[in-house]
Amino acid sequence: MMKGPTTRRVVGAAVKIAASVLSAGAFYALWLSAILLTAELDHSFVESIAWISAPLVTATGFTFGVMAYERLTGTGTARFLPVFAWPLAGCVAGALAVYWYGPMLIVFGMFAVGTASIALREIMLYKQGRNP
Repeated sequence: MMKGPTTRRVVGAAVKIAASVLSAGAFYALWLSAILLTAELDHSFVESIAWISAPLVTATGFTFGVMAYERLTGTGTARFLPVFAWPLAGCVAGALAVYWYGPMLIVFGMFAVGTASIALREIMLYKQGRNP
């Protein structure tokens, strides 16, 4: 019979997820600031690149939070791309799910599904026995 996770593991995973979300928020805020500064350009190509880059930037923020937590606590040695794949998939899925309601709403989809992807990653690592 498999023993459940310890309180230490659950708290550690929760703090790691929180760090990831805060980092994603900071990255998204920087992205939004850059978008607002370039809004006067009114160029469709620049606008398209900006909206396509939103999930990439936000996923990078999620990844940075996970990696920073793992490095600071000494609990992991994850490399960028394997971690990045999880929030990137989540952010893209979240953005696509709500884009049709208005592009400014993608932030809600990206954060909801991006956070869920980080939580799912933690669960998968735990089940594989790789989550300290």
